[in-house]
Amino acid sequence: MTPEYIHTLIEYNYWARDRALASAEQLSPEQLTRNLGSSFASVLDTLIHMHFAEWIWYQRWQGRSPSAGPDASLITSVAALRDAWHPLEAQIRAFVDSLGPAGLARVLEYTLMNGTPGRSAHWQMIAHVVNHGAYHRGQVATMLRLLGATPAQSTDMIVFFREQSVAAQ
Repeated sequence: MTPEYIHTLIEYNYWARDRALASAEQLSPEQLTRNLGSSFASVLDTLIHMHFAEWIWYQRWQGRSPSAGPDASLITSVAALRDAWHPLEAQIRAFVDSLGPAGLARVLEYTLMNGTPGRSAHWQMIAHVVNHGAYHRGQVATMLRLLGATPAQSTDMIVFFREQSVAAQ
């Protein structure tokens, strides 16, 4: 896994995240928090979970293994979530920028939230974060359809690659 590809994955992750957040902004507060019986009850709960997952991985990359997540009680809107997510995005980007090939290959030991020990290479954890986000963005798209709302513009990776190619020309 090259640093260039990892950077591309991170770029894709936040490009797709921004599209998902933009689609969630069209919802009323009631729709945003309506229990739809998915893995996480509502659109907002799913988006908060995505933020939390990035937070926990970033904590692990910093040598911490928290047993609880950050307080999400003040995140009651997409705007509040965006405000919480942007500083974390900057931290993750800076961390990823600091990794060269040896850093990406470095194996990190950490503890899962349930106390189980874990061990993974940095590149595997970063790829997981991106894949995890894609999985939950798919859930958000389904929930938006169930609410009668329009899902985000495509968040397919190939669309990202195409847009990057056009922008580079």
